[in-house]
Amino acid sequence: MASIDILLFFTAIYIRTVNTQAAFVNVECQAENVGQYGQQSLLQCVIKTTQDVADPEIRVVVWKKEGLEKQVKNNPLLLFNRGEMNLKPGYSFAEPSWNERNMNVSLLITNTAVEQEGDYTCSVITNSGDGSSSTSLKVTAKYNKPTIHSNPETIPLNTDVTLMCSSDGGYPKGQLRWFDENNMEWTKSSQMEAKPTEIGLFHLSSKLSLLKGSIFTKYTCKVFNASGDKEEEATFEVQHDVTPGSQKMEDLGPASKIVAPVVVIGSLIVGLLLALLIYRKRSQQVRRQSTTPLMGGHCVLTARAYDDGDLQERDKTCQVRLA
Repeated sequence: MASIDILLFFTAIYIRTVNTQAAFVNVECQAENVGQYGQQSLLQCVIKTTQDVADPEIRVVVWKKEGLEKQVKNNPLLLFNRGEMNLKPGYSFAEPSWNERNMNVSLLITNTAVEQEGDYTCSVITNSGDGSSSTSLKVTAKYNKPTIHSNPETIPLNTDVTLMCSSDGGYPKGQLRWFDENNMEWTKSSQMEAKPTEIGLFHLSSKLSLLKGSIFTKYTCKVFNASGDKEEEATFEVQHDVTPGSQKMEDLGPASKIVAPVVVIGSLIVGLLLALLIYRKRSQQVRRQSTTPLMGGHCVLTARAYDDGDLQERDKTCQVRLA
């Protein structure tokens, strides 16, 4: 470790000294690099020399990450010093067969993590001069397909309900947005929360509150990345519980409260009309039976008086003459 400290100390002095002279060596790095979480990432840097340099040879290459608190100041990610190579796990030159004659000093990250996002510096010393340049790495991760469930799970008619959507595995922080079946956005009526996980990726969750009487039956939750591009989506269909006794009269909407009494009153009216027709039909049949004997004859009434002079009994004799 002491030898590395001495080497880096004299390297810094050498770089400052050579920088005061004419520059024959330049390190050119791509300003920004994008790496996918869990995949390989490449920080591209090459050494450019002037025509005055006939046979350049690399003596020292140092790769460091800026602002890495856990990194010991004199323990870089990659150090090549006159034929000797020191690498931290997960870092290497981009070309496996790299040697001191290869001007491609790009850094390869084998398994990209969120914590590796940031700024990097590449410094080189050659037999014709030195140079240094900075580059950055931006880490991205795609969000998983969202899932939706409702609270309550079984939804009675005309009842308030909350739809909950969640998606994870993405980076940087994205957004969940809601749309109805007509593609009208409802995101302003929702509440979203983004929480980083232990590995740095984000877990997104969103709640959409629907009041009773909502007229839409399908709602779609879409997940957008930090750049505003849609990555995944899921659709939820609201299915109401229509089993008997699943709702009360006070739970009905305004339209239902009007229709229900009308149906009841209509049924009563129909029943009364049927009863009236049956009554009239029976009355006509009784009237015909009572008038039939009078059409063909006559009745003679006789009375007998008893001793007390009171009329106690009447004899009614009807003589019926058939036509």
